[in-house]
This record gives sequence, C-alpha cells and structure tokens, in this order.
Amino acid sequence: MAGSSSACSPDPRPAIWLCREGRRESPGLPDWLTDYERETAAKFSGPRKREYLSSRWLIRRAIAGASGLEASDCRPVNGRPVESAAPVGWHLSLSHSHGLSACATSPGQRIGLDLEPCTRHPHWQRVARRWFTPREQAWLLAEDCPETFLRVWTLKEAWLKATGRGIAGNLQTLEVGPGFELRGDQNEPDWQADCWKVDGFLVTLVFRQTDPAPPALWRLGSPPDDFGLAGTGAVRGAEPPMLRRRISPATRYSEERK
Repeated sequence: MAGSSSACSPDPRPAIWLCREGRRESPGLPDWLTDYERETAAKFSGPRKREYLSSRWLIRRAIAGASGLEASDCRPVNGRPVESAAPVGWHLSLSHSHGLSACATSPGQRIGLDLEPCTRHPHWQRVARRWFTPREQAWLLAEDCPETFLRVWTLKEAWLKATGRGIAGNLQTLEVGPGFELRGDQNEPDWQADCWKVDGFLVTLVFRQTDPAPPALWRLGSPPDDFGLAGTGAVRGAEPPMLRRRISPATRYSEERK
C-alpha cells in the first residue's frame, strides 16, 4: 500500500492523489508550512484558507507517497507547485474544485491534471463555438452531450498544464476527434491521456510514459483538523481509467490538418 514511510520505494509511475478538503477552520497555521506558504495562507480566510491548506497538505502527502520519504520531509517549490523542492526530481500538477483536491506526481516527466465536477458547463455549446476547432465543434454539437464536452475540456486543460501553457490562444493545440482521437502540437512521442470518473468528478491526466500500465490513482482521507502530517493515514486505490488514449505527435498532427 502506498504511504509516506521511508521504508517504501519510489513509485516510477505517474500517480494521482485525491482527498476531500478539511471541514473545520484550523485554529492556526501548521508549522510545516514554508515562509512563502505561510505568507500566502495568511491572506485567506474561511473556505479559501481551508482549500489552500488542504492542497498544501495533499502535495506533501503525494510527494511522500511517490518518493517513499516522510511527508514532513517533502515540499513543493514556491509559487505555482509544478515541481518538488524536497526531494528534487518530481513533477507536480495540482487541481481542486468544489471541496475535492487532487495532486499528480511524475518522476522526471512533465504532467498535467484537471479536475471538474460532472455538472459543470451548462452552456457548453457557447464555449465550443468560441474556442474549439471546426472539427471538434461539428462532432460535439451533433452528439449534444454535456459530459462528452466536459471530457474534451478536461483533456485540453490537462494538456496545457503538461505543456506549460495557459488557456488563452492555446485550446486548439490539442484537437479531440470523434471517439476521442487526440492530436497534439508537441514533437515528443509517448504522450498519453487517461480519464477517470470519481465521486461525481472527471479527473484527467496528461503525461509522457512508455510503460503500458495505467497511472496509479489513490484516495486519501481528509486532512486532520490540525493538518498534521504524521502517520500514513487511510489510502485506497481506485478503478482503472475509463478512457486511455495516445496523443499523436506534432508531425502527424500537422499532416492530418492539411
């Protein structure tokens, strides 16, 4: 079982770690926060503060579970948590929505994660017409399924996170065809996308991997009221992804768009 014990070996697979946010207001800030995180947390209150502290707790538990170190010895870089500062070498991607937080880990390769409630985007047709390619619009509007659109949206969001770009002007750099055929604009091979449905949320991961085994997905218990890091806590595995697709590299992407 995955955990945060130094007796564990590092897991070479990409992985996703999920937890529900804490429900109570913490009486103070946990002592494991870095100075940067402490200054950031002090700017928030109420649900926003709980969300921030839960995400920082989860990041440390995720790095610990992936690396085999104690959670108290793990931390992300300052700013946007896209890499680990201790231990070095782990790429990270964070997403949270409506009380659920997720952190993805990858040893040495870029990774992108998006988490969305299945009920989001009631006016999805406007978004598709404004930002998606004509090919995507044609099949999505014909299928007329909000959840299908949302799966396409999470694929695009996770792709942009993995490739280090923002939404503006970049949503068409991953084109999703009927049957969820994926065409990207990157030259590197071995890009992969996996998608799960977990507790009413779509969870989508984009990563590079030659191993055919799917990434691990772990569910943790909610953080304790004091956000303590001691102990491994309850960790449960989840079912395999509902969708697994290779992403065609830029050369094929360009040829098929001519």
